[in-house]
Formats: sequence, C-alpha cells, structure tokens
Amino acid sequence: MHAFHRPTDTARPELLDLLRRTDGDPGRRILFTGATVVTMDPALGTLATGDLLVAGSTVAAVGTDLRARGDAAGAVVVDASGTILVPGFVDTHRHAWQGQLRRIIPDVDDLAGYVGATLARYAPVYRPEDMYTGTRLAALGAVDAGITTMLDFSHNSRTAAHSDAAVQALVDSGIRGIHAAMGPHFGDWDRQWPADLGRLVDRFGGGSGLVTFRLAALATAEIAGPALAFGPGLARVAAELGVGVSVDAVFGRASSAAVLDWEREGLLGDGLTLIHATGLTGEAWRAIGASGTRVSLAPTSEAQIGLEDAVPAVDEALAAGVRPGLGIDVEVALANDMFTQMRALHAIQRMRAVHAVHAARGVHAARAGRAADAVRGADGPPDRITTADVLDFATRQGAATVGLGATIGTLTPGKQADVLMITADEINNLPLNDFIGTVVLGADARNIDTVLIAGRVRKWAGRLLDVDLPALRAEAAASRDHVHRAAAAATGDRG
Repeated sequence: MHAFHRPTDTARPELLDLLRRTDGDPGRRILFTGATVVTMDPALGTLATGDLLVAGSTVAAVGTDLRARGDAAGAVVVDASGTILVPGFVDTHRHAWQGQLRRIIPDVDDLAGYVGATLARYAPVYRPEDMYTGTRLAALGAVDAGITTMLDFSHNSRTAAHSDAAVQALVDSGIRGIHAAMGPHFGDWDRQWPADLGRLVDRFGGGSGLVTFRLAALATAEIAGPALAFGPGLARVAAELGVGVSVDAVFGRASSAAVLDWEREGLLGDGLTLIHATGLTGEAWRAIGASGTRVSLAPTSEAQIGLEDAVPAVDEALAAGVRPGLGIDVEVALANDMFTQMRALHAIQRMRAVHAVHAARGVHAARAGRAADAVRGADGPPDRITTADVLDFATRQGAATVGLGATIGTLTPGKQADVLMITADEINNLPLNDFIGTVVLGADARNIDTVLIAGRVRKWAGRLLDVDLPALRAEAAASRDHVHRAAAAATGDRG
C-alpha cells in the first residue's frame, strides 16, 4: 500500500479500526487537521492551512484551529497535513449498467455506432444480475476516483427486477446515488415504466437514504419513439412523485424545437436537467437560461463520440446564465473519472476561446491589410474559463444539477460530509503551489487517499473498503462473457 508514496496519517491501522467501530454513530466526530481546505463555498473560500470537523453525517465546522476553539472535543483526530480537502465530485450523468462493457468501443465513430453496439446489441440480453454487476462496478469505480455522488441514467429497465437490481447495486456500493429510471430503447420489455418508478420510491425509501430518484427521458422521438420522449405526460408523472427529471440526447434543431415546446407548456425549470445541450439554437438557450433549467455536460462524450458539433456547450451555457454540472456518460468508450472531464473541458473551452480571437484577428488583418492594425482592432483577450470554474462545475454546480444543491457540493457546516482527502505532496503534485490548479491539473485517482460519504469512510489510505476485489473481478468477467455470448446468439453472430 502506497509503496511509492509518502504514508499519510491514514496509514495508522488503529485509526481505521476506531472509525469502523463507530461508523454510523451520529455522535462520532472526526477532525481533519492541518490540511488545505477548498470549501467551494463562496462565503468560506479556501483555507491554506485549516481544519475540518465532521460530526455524524455532516460537516460541523471549518476553521484555522478548531481544537483551540474547543469545537472538536472528543473527536478522532486525523493529521491531514500535506493534503487538500475538497467536496466529493458529483457525476451528473452516467449509464452505469454498462460497467462490465468498459472500453468495448474505445474508438467509436459516432452516436449511431454507440447506439448500435450497446443499446441495440447488448442491452436486450441483460439479466437483472447483469444490471447489478455493471451498476455496482461503475459505482465503486466512481468512489475510488473521488466521485461521491453519481446520477445513474438507467435506461435498461426491462422489468421491475432489472430496476430493483440497479438500485440495490447503488445501495450496496455505498455511493450517494440517484437512480434516474427510463425504459429501454430497443428489444422486449415489460412496459412497466414509468409507472414502476413509484414502486421504487416506496420500496427504497425515496429521499430517506443515500439513494434518491429521478425520472429519465429522451429529448425527442428520433432515436426510440415517442414513448420515451419528454413531454407533459412524463412531467406529470414526475410531479406526482415529487422527483426531478433528467433528459438525455438533447442536441440539434429537433431538441431546440422541443425546448421551446416545453417552454410554452411550462415544463422548464430548476427541476429539469438537459444533458449534452450541443448544437442548440440561441432561442433554445434563451429559454433554458430564463427558466433556470439545469444543464449537464459530458465533455469527453460530446467531443469523442461527436454529439452534434462535438463541442461541449460550456460557452453557450455560461452566456445564458447557466453554470453546468459535469458527467461521465458511457464507460464503453470513455474514461470514468472526473479529473478527465475537468481537464478536457478546461482545454477544449480555452482552445475554442483563443481560436475565436485568432480568427477574428485574421478577419481584421485581411480587411486592413496590416497585421499590426488587425491585432489592435481585435476584440480583446480570449474569454477563458479557469480551473476554479471546472472544479465548481464538478462539485457545487453538479450538486445543483441533480437537485442536491442544499445537501452536498460544498464543505459548508450543516451540509452532508461528502469529503475527499487528496495527497498534495506526492511526486505528481509536489511542491504545492496553486491549490485548485493542483486538484484539477495535477491530481488523479492515485491521490485520492480518503473518501467520506455522509461521514462514513468509503476509501482509506488509498484503498476502497468493503470490496472483495477478486470476487468482483470474477463477477464482472462472468457477466461480460454472458452478455457477449447471449448477444451473439440473438443476432446469429458466429464470430
């Protein structure tokens, strides 16, 4: 463990033993001392050296010396020097059931290629146990990489048993999960959705635990027909259940027209999240911004799969007054961590900003005939986002995007203690200069030393807890092999 890294205080076995014995005790207190604390709360800011106190499931206090103030009496003390504490990352959109099919199409050509390979070929042969395996694997991989909240856009709910398995996988993983239920695109299914969503809410307790629920839908009928397309009927189901709605495949002129329809029907608003939002018209963005509708970007998905114009719509969102959340989307073709999403968006937007100014200067140069005059006549410096912006998208805005802005997303006293401890003095991060820049551009999953979700330890000293890795390997491989065999048999593929 940590063979090539400086051991942190979490390497002390007695600490973990004490915390495990008191896990779930609402009176248990943990004090992290001497860390850089990046709260992501605009009112609290960043403490270059500070303390964080966790009481039960919540953040109790943030300050420069909590022991001196007497706030931490009786707490389990963890020396967090050399680390950065940040809120857990929030993945606002992932199709988790595909976990055992990771990277089966790493060079997918386009959306049709993804739909044909995954939704048309493999999805119809999934059993409930395959739903469980894929979802749990995705959730555990998320926690290992510092994602403490994941919205699972579960669009393979062929039977009630398939849905139950997907939700149970979230529960068993220990992640803060949002099960967003939708019926399948293709193949046979029981047509129990969306009515079955009410049963799921009743069975699994609605919002009383770590797992909550949303209704999922598509923007238009283009891909899978009208039954899955968002509109007044599905909005009514969501309203009756008191859950939010996440809408996938929002791109292009057809989705733009749908957005304007939803505006006329009074369906836009804070409880609605639009996923991707690439290639939308200016009028659609006006409606989104004016209504407070949320947007989830999947930076690597939009760019790699080539959704509409393949450019993550961060500039369009910001211009409309929308600060987006970030999501992974599909592990069949993409990386599964938030560091990759932040870096991809940071690089793509800044490239796009510089390119726009460069192109404008070129136009001025062509008209003026003199390059020097053209540069002076251009519209000023590129309008670039920052590392602080993308970390905000991955935490605070992500929480708001999935309807949990009052619960998580910042290290604010009173909010749930979803906390990452990131090592800052290892070879890829030392010496520590810019705190947020180190989290966004320097760190990766190996630096996630500790993960708390609702105050409970899920990763400690760089190791996921309560995971039998050999058994998980065997389960994932067996499920993958079944899916491949069953899909080949169903299509008559002898290869």
